[in-house]
Amino acid sequence: PNGPPCPVCAQPSASLRLLPCLHSLCAPCLRRLGPLGEAGRAAASSSSLSVLCPVCDAEVSLPPGGVGQLTPDYLALSRDGGEQEAEDPVAAGCDLCADGPAIRRCLTCGAYLCLFCCQAHRRQKKTASHTLTELENVKDCSQAGKPLFCPSHPTEELRLFCEQCDHPVCRDCVVHRHRQHAYDFTGNVIHRHGDALRELLKSTQQHMGALEGVLSQIDDMGSAIRSRAEAVATEICLFASGYVKAIEEHRDRLLKQLEDLKVQKENLLHLQKAQLQQLLLDMRTGMEFTERLLTSGSNLEILITKGVVASRLAKLNSIAYNTHPSVDDRIQFSPQERAGQCCGYEVFGAIINKVVDPTRCTLHGEDLHSARQNQLTGFTLLCNDTMGERMGRGGEAVRVTITHNDKKDCAVKPTVCDNGDGTYRISYSPEEPGLYAVCIYVKGQHVQGSPFTLMVKKFREHRGVFHCCTFCSSGGQKAARCACGGTMPGGYQGCGHGHKGHPGCPHWSCCGQVKESSECLGGPASDTSQRSLLRTVAL
Repeated sequence: PNGPPCPVCAQPSASLRLLPCLHSLCAPCLRRLGPLGEAGRAAASSSSLSVLCPVCDAEVSLPPGGVGQLTPDYLALSRDGGEQEAEDPVAAGCDLCADGPAIRRCLTCGAYLCLFCCQAHRRQKKTASHTLTELENVKDCSQAGKPLFCPSHPTEELRLFCEQCDHPVCRDCVVHRHRQHAYDFTGNVIHRHGDALRELLKSTQQHMGALEGVLSQIDDMGSAIRSRAEAVATEICLFASGYVKAIEEHRDRLLKQLEDLKVQKENLLHLQKAQLQQLLLDMRTGMEFTERLLTSGSNLEILITKGVVASRLAKLNSIAYNTHPSVDDRIQFSPQERAGQCCGYEVFGAIINKVVDPTRCTLHGEDLHSARQNQLTGFTLLCNDTMGERMGRGGEAVRVTITHNDKKDCAVKPTVCDNGDGTYRISYSPEEPGLYAVCIYVKGQHVQGSPFTLMVKKFREHRGVFHCCTFCSSGGQKAARCACGGTMPGGYQGCGHGHKGHPGCPHWSCCGQVKESSECLGGPASDTSQRSLLRTVAL
């Protein structure tokens, strides 16, 4: 078979189709694709299916109709046809009379014409306005190639573009399936759709520049880490030279720890670098394909392919990536740090690289899950390292969010106070009652117990008076009561100094609380007790 080679099986194919990652495969290779590596099932499914591209290992989704609904790669097919024609531009015969060799091609109808048919082509009224070109001057086959015909109506040329379906159509399609749809000639809409692709291409190029800058920073950071590690190793060797056997053993132990730390940081950098390089490769592939499409593709080829191209570029542009190296070169050596015993000798010197572990950080407080409206409350965050030991120093990136579950625009602004000893005091004052979601992050990760639910209740105001006793506050009324439950002899239903039930200090008549700024704990009062309390308040 004729056609460009398939990038997987290397066999020439005249039916290459584009995957969403902009790699084209032949029909047999497409049929062999399976869901994420399961062979032989991609073509059998009629629903949306995800497969892995064998060229770039990207996970792509097939159309609901399977591989048969993928966009044909007209650009590759026309480019291959143009290369074959360039090898022997005059080998083709006349398409009209088949008697003589073709010397010109009609750019309007795509026919190859001999000299006699060229003259007849210009004399006929129907074809007099057609444009003819010498075959030797045809340099861009895709631009001057034969017209593309409708898959549903093979005798009709694709000259129109359905705006609603976003796809080229023929005249018969407009009359039947696209009767009520808005459409226009392909030549009238190519500029608008081509400009949209150029804007996406421009955005992709900007991202590529940013990715190259990040990769350069990663290389520089790798060099900085290696340089810093070498410098620390020198310090360690100088310090260890003062202790014969014990210090030498201690030195070897420190160097091993340093090497592990360096390898750990370099591995993290290598992982980030590999991910960004793959993203850059995907973007470069998309950019090169789009540039070829815009520079070498015909109007119809651009319109046919632009959907999958735009989808791929938009997906690549939406991928989030870190614009800075994932680790730093913070490696320090402290010769004054006690390192314990080594061969019976107390040694000093340690690598300071305590890293906070968010999963080992804990929250402490009397009541983490409840608070009162408009009342200042809070809790304490204790930061620990990867071994579960207390950090002992501050400076960590702590972030706290408190968001109302029902009112998304109602968020509490907490205050984070760094105590400098590895603990952080988080204070807040909720203005609205209800359920809140509390998230505590250290270095962008949830700490232990985060997120958790916080219930904010309304602060209950006191309905009584803060008095020394009922006898004094009511002016000696026998019917006045107090929530403390105290009574006086002689039929007095309220409390009095020195009598049974009196708390011995000022208190609230509505609930018996002895703290003036406290919340009322009294339940719903009966009519009788409510009247007595209200009378007490009035007096």
